[in-house]
Amino acid sequence: MTDKDAIRMLFSEILNKGRYELPDDLVGVMYVEHNPVPGHLPGAEGIRNKLKAFTLSFPDLQFGLEDCIAEGDLVAARYHREGTQKGDFFGIPATGRRVSVAGMDSYRFGDGKLVGHRDCADMQGLFRQPG
Repeated sequence: MTDKDAIRMLFSEILNKGRYELPDDLVGVMYVEHNPVPGHLPGAEGIRNKLKAFTLSFPDLQFGLEDCIAEGDLVAARYHREGTQKGDFFGIPATGRRVSVAGMDSYRFGDGKLVGHRDCADMQGLFRQPG
């Protein structure tokens, strides 16, 4: 599996289908999350907890992978995500409103495993949309 294939699997199987068991196979021991959420745990467990937190807030959250470009040990992914806020989200009570956010993430690989992640999403827009 190429690094780009791994990111495509991340979006299709983990992010969109909630198959949180996959990160153990995908994530390296030295994984670093450069944009952690409060209370973020290291490694695959941290990824699972971050995804579960988003899923509790937006149970129908879906990611659309628009571009995926690889060079060397880096993969860049441009995407959008949409979901309905049905749970508290960082202190914002559930609104029932649908939100849409664009973003671009970079992923670093080492020895065929994901070892780093940086995201750049329109979080200000995300926090504004629920009201």
